[in-house]
Amino acid sequence: IQLVESGGGLVQPGDSLTLSCEISGGTLTEYAIAWLRRHPDREPASFVAAIGRKTGVTSYADAVQGRFSITRDIGKNTVWLQMNRLTLEDSGVYICATGGSPWATRGQGILVTVSS
Repeated sequence: IQLVESGGGLVQPGDSLTLSCEISGGTLTEYAIAWLRRHPDREPASFVAAIGRKTGVTSYADAVQGRFSITRDIGKNTVWLQMNRLTLEDSGVYICATGGSPWATRGQGILVTVSS
């Protein structure tokens, strides 16, 4: 399975941004998908949100609960991460991943910079 992220960029605090993850080589009913975040020059990446493969149940890190929303379109093999009320601490490389914890199969990642 391959995962390709898009939609990153530079935004200001309080802005919204939506990331996309398009998968190939598998389907969203076979693979749960997660978004991870890695701060520049820091490892490991931390969990942000995930969506289950069968029922699409979602889970979120405490820091983003209520601000971020993960959704999917099974027909398009795409998962989105809608990020609202962004803060400086939300900056980082966002990585689309699968394979269950520790989400070992990952895309290249995409940079989100929140700066005033």
